[in-house]
Amino acid sequence: MVPDVSTGSDTRGLINYLFGPGRRDEHTDPHIVAAWDMAGTPDPGRDPEATYTQLAKRLDHHVDLRTRELGKKPPQHVWHCPVRTAPGDRYLTDAEWAEVARRVVATTGIAPEGDEKACRWIAVRHADDHIHILATTVRADGRRPRTNRDGWRAQKECRKIEAEFGLRRLKSGDLTAARTPTGAERAKAERQGQEVTAREWLREQAYAVAASVHSIDDYFTVLGALGIQVMPRISAKTGEVDGYSLAAPGDTIFFGGSKLAPDLSYNRLTERLPIQEVADQPQQVADRADPWRRTESAMHMARTVLGADDDAVAQGQLEAFGDTLHNLARTISGPHQAELQAAARAFNRARRSAIRADRQAATELRQAAKELAYAPNLPGGLAIALVFAALHLARAAAKWHEQRGHEQQAAAAEQAVHHLQASYQQAAEPVLADLARRVPRPQTVQRFEAAVRQAVPDHADRILTDPAWPALATTLARAETAGHNPRHLLAEVSARRELDTAERPAEVLNWRITAQPNRRAEAARTSSTRHAAPTARSAPTPQPAPATISEQPADRRRRR
Repeated sequence: MVPDVSTGSDTRGLINYLFGPGRRDEHTDPHIVAAWDMAGTPDPGRDPEATYTQLAKRLDHHVDLRTRELGKKPPQHVWHCPVRTAPGDRYLTDAEWAEVARRVVATTGIAPEGDEKACRWIAVRHADDHIHILATTVRADGRRPRTNRDGWRAQKECRKIEAEFGLRRLKSGDLTAARTPTGAERAKAERQGQEVTAREWLREQAYAVAASVHSIDDYFTVLGALGIQVMPRISAKTGEVDGYSLAAPGDTIFFGGSKLAPDLSYNRLTERLPIQEVADQPQQVADRADPWRRTESAMHMARTVLGADDDAVAQGQLEAFGDTLHNLARTISGPHQAELQAAARAFNRARRSAIRADRQAATELRQAAKELAYAPNLPGGLAIALVFAALHLARAAAKWHEQRGHEQQAAAAEQAVHHLQASYQQAAEPVLADLARRVPRPQTVQRFEAAVRQAVPDHADRILTDPAWPALATTLARAETAGHNPRHLLAEVSARRELDTAERPAEVLNWRITAQPNRRAEAARTSSTRHAAPTARSAPTPQPAPATISEQPADRRRRR
């Protein structure tokens, strides 16, 4: 059961909608199922003599009195809360919906039980699966009701109602969820042949761009390059930007950053993006694979942090991991890219919680993720190793949220795990099969078996009987050619994290070894640059991040 609280200032306009035919003639038999005073409330849905104007005047009675006292109408005096059952739930009678409405207005402070001076309200039913609660938020004593955290309180009461009514139990929230599209937004998307609303599309574009850019100025620039309309808000006091709104290409409806998602507000973005980009310091030309390896290493460290006790540090890592998934989906191409994009979208909910993040602790992962956004595509083992690391970090995130009672975030992280698993399987299975076909000669394999028993004695039998062992043997041969000692390398990568819970330990070790640098190449690079002057590397120019739904912006309005 889902409540969705909002406010407005047009009582008559909302009544017109609730008792009207709907935007697509979807409203059937609109009528009042509960009210502050059922006997004295006009019901235009059932009483031919009742009018919308009569009902609006009755509801606005205390508002009008207060308006005459103040000389102006109280702001945002209309409180609106649709309450909808989940798909598949049983049919609720009018009496049951009336009880739902009374409990919601009581718990939110609109009309506490037994309060004779409470606000006036009605509950209108015009469909099988939901009601709309309309209230005017001026009490009989002229005061405004105490509705702080009304959305959270409505959610909490709905969880109780679900249990008592035998309805589907939904996940509890913590006021960090992004706003859901309104019925009008969904209807508009349907008319235009779009699978997602403008609000949802803009949200995903904003997340993807914020993950890749280095400053708030670049954020606005790249959004504009995508065709998105950007409207900065200028403070009257300081003359500086203190907010912004976005609209889809060719659209006239703008959404403020915080209306897209809490962590897309201007203030939250500037906490992790500087106002102006800091110029890069001169540095040595790096290996093309370095951003990939640094990201894999940083994700390993983030996974370790999630097992510690510092929630603020862990929350910072989750936010940075959300950026990493968007940049991973941007950089890796191939048939499994769609699943990576879906994982990034799903994890957007898992990256937010009521815990205040320590972003400084996640600097390494965040910087590595931004480097990844501009890194060259490296098909093959290293890219798959990164997806493999992301899969395990997402699992750790789901467990972390579950342990803290973050139901919605845990479910979102599990959804990301599902997509990452699918992406990994699509990418890894042919590569593992190819490695198994290239297994070295028996004498070499026997030598590697001995190295495994020496380096990882507690897990040697499981590793050597793992179906991925032939692939691991080939990877060990390649690592040896790259300058690694197989026994030392096995000991190093197996110590990075326990193997007790790994179902396929040889597969785990294979990708950990794949992410190791080529030591011979590193030595040659160090030797060649030792006597050379440092070469300055300019910061990469932000490029438009690809659309993360399924189409580029120009195609969005034409899809059917």
